[in-house]
Order: sequence, then C-alpha cells, then structure tokens
Amino acid sequence: MKPAYWDDATRALGRADPVMRRVIRGIAGVHLSRRGDAFTTLSRAIVGQQISVKAAQTIWNRYAEACGAGSDAGALGVRLEPARVARMRLPKLRACGLSARKADYLRDLARHFTTGALDPSEWPALDDEALIEALTDVKGIGRWTVEMFLIFHELRADVLPVDDIGLQRAIALHYHDGARPTPSAMRDLAHGWRPYRSVATWYLWRSLDPIPVQY
Repeated sequence: MKPAYWDDATRALGRADPVMRRVIRGIAGVHLSRRGDAFTTLSRAIVGQQISVKAAQTIWNRYAEACGAGSDAGALGVRLEPARVARMRLPKLRACGLSARKADYLRDLARHFTTGALDPSEWPALDDEALIEALTDVKGIGRWTVEMFLIFHELRADVLPVDDIGLQRAIALHYHDGARPTPSAMRDLAHGWRPYRSVATWYLWRSLDPIPVQY
C-alpha cells in the first residue's frame, strides 16, 4: 500500500523544488511500498551484499528453502523464522552458497531477534538514529543497509542516504551538471526536502531506473 504521507510529500516537494517537481511529474503511477517482515527483509539484505542480483536471488532461494520455505522460497511474501535460522549449523548454510562470513551474519541476526535484542514492536517509538544504532549492532549490517531498510521496510519519510551511489549519481545529473556531490552538498540540497527526504531520494532513484526496487 502507498504510505499515508506519499501524496502530501509529492505536493510539498514539487512546491519546494522545481527540479524535483519535474522529476516527480515524469514518474507517474508508482510509489514506495513495503514487502515482507523485518527479519526476512534484513536477511535478504545480508544475502545480497556485494554480489550480483542474479547470484543473490539464486542463493536466497536455496537459503529460504533450507529455512523451511519449500516451494515458496522464491516468492515475494516468504517469511523466515528467526528461531529456525538460529539453530541452523554452518555447513547447512554454506551449502546454500553463502560465505562463512554471511552465514555468521545471518545467525547473529537471528539471535538478535530470538533474544529480543531486536523487537520490531518497539521500533515505532525510536527515531531514525536510534533504530540505526540498534540495527547496526548486528554483524554485517552497516549504516547504508539500515538506511535502505528504514526507507523500504519501515517507510520512514525523512531518510537521506548520502553514501548511496545511485542518489549521488542522480543529484549529479539533475543538480550538479554531472559532478559528483559531496555528502555536505547533498545535505545542504536536501534541507529543502525535509521532512520527506526519503520520497525525494526514491524519485531520484527512479529518474535513473524507472523499475522500482524492493527490499
């Protein structure tokens, strides 16, 4: 479903920024949407780190099947159980095509969920930085991964991932005559997009690739 703030955000961004207004008008009929539960979404992010989309999907399908998803392993709505992942041994995870490091990351993520160190029911009360701090306590999850999670899963409205290459490219194209912006320049530009920097980021991504990315 479309985030409740989406239409207000597009109107506000269009009023505040003529370039953003042009970008938004050029991308009609699509919007940000959530897919899956928190544990599965974060697991998929770990599996996909530093490998191609095709390779990530192949490994993910094997991993999800090993975790009990069966014939639904490749489905968008598949849901993995943290307790089951926490019990899985390293050889079984490695047999899915996971590196030893990623297997360790996935088990650490599962432990955070099973022990209650990460509890999604508590997240609405946390601001963005507090949630980033909590999630980056998991091995293998850095700030960029959490920022993607905040945008695509938590649907937080005002996240600005200054380290994201796609956002850097889009800002260079639309605002800097092709020159890659510094993080400071990106923050200065995005000040006028508050409190909807996630939405502005999403539209700038779409200006480079019209097919919406999901996590």
